Amino acid sequence: MRTKRSIVRFAAPFSLSGMDGVQQPGDYNVDHDEEEIEGISWLAYRRVGTFIHLPAIGSNSRSSTMVAVDPSELEAALVHDHAHTVADAGSAST
Repeated sequence: MRTKRSIVRFAAPFSLSGMDGVQQPGDYNVDHDEEEIEGISWLAYRRVGTFIHLPAIGSNSRSSTMVAVDPSELEAALVHDHAHTVADAGSAST
């Protein structure tokens, strides 16, 4: 088993399944847990869980939690956030 950590950035408030309420914009740690696939002749891993750490990095909150999320839902939320950020920037410059 191994865990790969990444950081995702949301420019706007967002929500994902399993979360209590809407989360504030910011940078969030995301853990991807993977396990080794046995029985093959090369080293390979498969994802077995994806977790987002709440609240955002740098938040003044004293409590924190990890929430299991669907990686495809997280990716879709990031794409949606980015698309709206780009669209908002384009309309602000016209």
